[in-house]
Amino acid sequence: MKNSKIFSSAIAMLFCIVAFAQDPSNSEQAKQKTITGVVSDKLGPLPGASIVVKGTTRGTQTDFDGKYSIKAKEGETLVFSFTGYNSKTVKVKKATTINVVLDSGVTLDEVVVVGYNAEYDSYSPKRVKEKAAGVQVVANSSSISIRGNSLMKQEYNSYNPNYPSKHDVIAPNIGDEDYGTFVENVFESPKSSPLSTFSIDVDNASYTNVRRFINNGQKVPKDAVRVEEMMNFFKYNYPQPKGEHPFSINSEYSECPWNTNNKLVRIGLQGKNIDDEKLPASNLVFLIDVSGSMFSENKLPLLKQSMKVLVNQLRAEDKVSIVVYAGAAGMVLPPTSGDKKMTIIDALEKLSAGGSTAGGAGIQLAYKTAKENFIKNGNNRVVLATDGDFNVGASSDNDMQRLIEEERKSGVFLTCLGFGMGNYKDSKMETLANKGNGNYAYIDNIQEANRILGKEFKGSMFAIAKDVKIQIEFNPAHVQAYRLIGYENRKLRPEDFKNDAIDAGELGSGHNVTALYEIIPVNTKSKFFTPTDKLKYTKTEPSATNLGAELATIKFRYKKPDGEKSIEMVEVIKNNALTLEQTSEDFKFCASVAWFGLKLRDSELVSNKSISDIKNLAKNNIKNDNEGYKAEFIRLMEAVNL
Repeated sequence: MKNSKIFSSAIAMLFCIVAFAQDPSNSEQAKQKTITGVVSDKLGPLPGASIVVKGTTRGTQTDFDGKYSIKAKEGETLVFSFTGYNSKTVKVKKATTINVVLDSGVTLDEVVVVGYNAEYDSYSPKRVKEKAAGVQVVANSSSISIRGNSLMKQEYNSYNPNYPSKHDVIAPNIGDEDYGTFVENVFESPKSSPLSTFSIDVDNASYTNVRRFINNGQKVPKDAVRVEEMMNFFKYNYPQPKGEHPFSINSEYSECPWNTNNKLVRIGLQGKNIDDEKLPASNLVFLIDVSGSMFSENKLPLLKQSMKVLVNQLRAEDKVSIVVYAGAAGMVLPPTSGDKKMTIIDALEKLSAGGSTAGGAGIQLAYKTAKENFIKNGNNRVVLATDGDFNVGASSDNDMQRLIEEERKSGVFLTCLGFGMGNYKDSKMETLANKGNGNYAYIDNIQEANRILGKEFKGSMFAIAKDVKIQIEFNPAHVQAYRLIGYENRKLRPEDFKNDAIDAGELGSGHNVTALYEIIPVNTKSKFFTPTDKLKYTKTEPSATNLGAELATIKFRYKKPDGEKSIEMVEVIKNNALTLEQTSEDFKFCASVAWFGLKLRDSELVSNKSISDIKNLAKNNIKNDNEGYKAEFIRLMEAVNL
């Protein structure tokens, strides 16, 4: 792929126009007015609905009451959208109040069909190379029919006027999507397994992916549900850290709503929020998948719009390079200052999809570019945007793991952004993020892009601590058995805790991360745990009485973003359980999210699986919901197909 060529005179004129348009004092800005209104459906207001000024990256979301406010000029068009609803456009006229009612449901075209991803020889319908991507392509000398999700269909007549301009589609399916399997954590005795050790996980890709399945009316695959990522989608009101450490430590101990004889311990970390003016300079490499599998509207087109949101956060001291890969990898934009936004956006706009997917080659080139432009004490990061469907060169999960483990030694961090459906490779994306000093988000719509790359830009892009590990020791005087809820893919051996060579998760600016432990108290009978007989050769006794007030001791280890030696923190949890009513709203809402995730996984360790009980616990604890995400969670539970 050739590098973008810039004609100096045209670009100079373009920059003048852009600078004028972006100057708050110019007349164009002055023409903007504030538009307010309410977005609703037939049942009432829609919290978290997205409103975007068409053709721009200006956008906002509705609050808990479905209300919004946005600046726009007369003649501009507002696009109103909400996951699972048909979008609606409204042109701005003289009125400053625009109320919109969205229709629910994604309609499918009338049906013919078979697949969505094919490579055409010379764009001729007579010769078609089928590329397996969880879909089937049928071709003959005069027509092509396509079977798959309506969101994946392509208007092939843009290549050849003989191609049909409309395709019939059957019901959505997950096609060739790939999710790593894992076994749910079970109860363990603190006598035989005194230490529980794991890496933090701030990712929330699983939640948005689950949301996509539910909104499409599909059954959620069990292995697509990672409970910790569902809990960590939501922000909780933990206090900012004080002192030298980059995060605060918080805990609550109460009753377990799904197994009423048991208890729950919540552990929360709150990352320090770095002031904008103190953010280090960034060296970002956008690594973008432009292979044939990225054709559909919810892939490369959405990817481009999402990356524009990120570009708008950049400053003059930041620099961006763009590397793309399909059958091979290449650079389409050399390192460019963050204030040259139109140059970066122009390079993004020129990208198109086609060919196979050499993901390994793309990763190597991206890291090479990042290392060549490395900023000491800066934010050096590769931003990978793909559906994860690598199929040329090193492509297996193990290949990806070995590759990314080698590349992370460079000190370059990784952000993985997942797009699309039908052939989505969640397992590869999670492997890359877990092993590459990285984080991982799944973007199903522009609303999610605005959240991850706009509102939470600092948390997603600026690490304040890396290799953050947690190790907890429960007091057998009070705890008969314990189990960690989720984090199955992040568990570590006890000896890994102090081993600085072992990789763990990173924490971003302002990020918080939450973990739950379920406790079976001593002298409590449980169908989920059978105590072992007393050991013949090893004596295990409860701790001395002066430690009887302690439920557990938690240790944390972390490294500074550019450090190699870990720092340890220690906290004690008192054996003082509150009733569920006495706990914070955050505790109860977090428990409801975990409970719902366990139900989606059809956990065998849950007694009460009543969806109405889960909804009631969530509904009664959503007061702090300015952006409407908690209300959306309740809507998902009402729509889920279980």
